[in-house]
Amino acid sequence: MEITIDFLKDIALAIYDKCHPILGTEKAAEKYQRGAGGDISRYIDVLAEDILINLLENANLNVLLISEEVGEKYIGDKEKAKKTQQKIIVDPIDGSNNAIRGIPYCSVSIAYAIGNSLDDILKAVIIDLSTKDIFWAEKDNGAYLNDKRINVSERDFSQNCFVELNLPLRKVLDEMKKFNLIIKKFQRIRVMGSTALSMCQLAKGGIDAFIDFVENSRLVDLAAGILIIKEAGGKIFSKEGEELDEMLSINTRFPFVASNAELEPYLKEKLVQINLKSQEK
Repeated sequence: MEITIDFLKDIALAIYDKCHPILGTEKAAEKYQRGAGGDISRYIDVLAEDILINLLENANLNVLLISEEVGEKYIGDKEKAKKTQQKIIVDPIDGSNNAIRGIPYCSVSIAYAIGNSLDDILKAVIIDLSTKDIFWAEKDNGAYLNDKRINVSERDFSQNCFVELNLPLRKVLDEMKKFNLIIKKFQRIRVMGSTALSMCQLAKGGIDAFIDFVENSRLVDLAAGILIIKEAGGKIFSKEGEELDEMLSINTRFPFVASNAELEPYLKEKLVQINLKSQEK
């Protein structure tokens, strides 16, 4: 079976149908074991992933599933999946804490790749579990919100720029001081709680940059959003201002900076300066 963008949307919608009604409930918050991603799994996380796995198995696919709770699991014929290098990378519930508290900012993130690195991601779907809006992209074919094509903003620092800023909790003050040259250029800072959805906000121009310096930011949170940002004309790079070239693995974690094209040169320049100063100390 060919893995189409419509198939990925159908998975997202199936998870929405079961998970949307229990957002903010005690049932959603029930604790299970610790998932492969490192967090305690809740009922809503496990429910979403079970729906995903059942749909993949029923479709007779041969793929490697990389997912928040189960880790890495071969669906279908393992040897065929290895040969084709097909992968589906999923965070069944991104923003689980928002989901169980009833905060309307959580999502399902699904990416499809043929290969072993970020550049091999071909298709992406992210569904807002509160609104049912679907953000999606196919490589070299643009990014969309439902049926409308989206693009990053064209704001520069002479205008009012918004950024989502995600810093290591134990080093917030140190990090804010270290990266002050960048942070002070923005008018407003947001921290909303679903990385995948915030990457979509950047893709549609709702925010102008997303700075995530948390070292354990996980591939499953980022994979779909990376393609959507790129297809919307956005830029995404490492904490050192370099191109991202990460492997597709449950163990892959990395900080990143994403922005519109107008802000990219300044952000990269200052990141290089900051990192050089840090090396001199």
